[in-house]
Amino acid sequence: MVFGADKLPEIARGLGKGMRTLKDATNDIKHEITKTAEKNGLDTSITKDVKQELDKVKDDLEDFTGSVKRKL
Repeated sequence: MVFGADKLPEIARGLGKGMRTLKDATNDIKHEITKTAEKNGLDTSITKDVKQELDKVKDDLEDFTGSVKRKL
């Protein structure tokens, strides 16, 4: 994709906000799963699996945003 130089900072800000939103959502999901599981006497090790999957998504996003930042 080709963007003008004036649009790149705006795109980078948008990606940064998106990553922050994803991180916050990840923490909320993990907290809710753990809280509900503990309340019901269930094994909370599932949060490790969820965290691993979400970390993969986060790493993919960071790889993508890294390439955008390098082009700025």
